[in-house]
Amino acid sequence: MEVMGQLLRTKWFAMEPMSVEDAMLQMEMLDHSFFLFCNKDSSEYNVAYRRQDGDYGLIEPELT
Repeated sequence: MEVMGQLLRTKWFAMEPMSVEDAMLQMEMLDHSFFLFCNKDSSEYNVAYRRQDGDYGLIEPELT
C-alpha cells in the first residue's frame, strides 16, 4: 500500500492529564474532529473524536 501525500507539519504540545469530558470540550473549543489526551482516570493516552452522527467516540489503545 502506498501513501498518497506527504507529512507537512509536526506539532509539539504539553499534555496535561484531563477527564474525557474536558477533552471533548477542548476538542470543541479548537474546532477539531479529534483530540489526543492523557486520561486522568487511567493515566493512558486516549483519542476523543466527533462521529458523523454528531455524537462522540473514545479510542482507548491497548499495547500488546
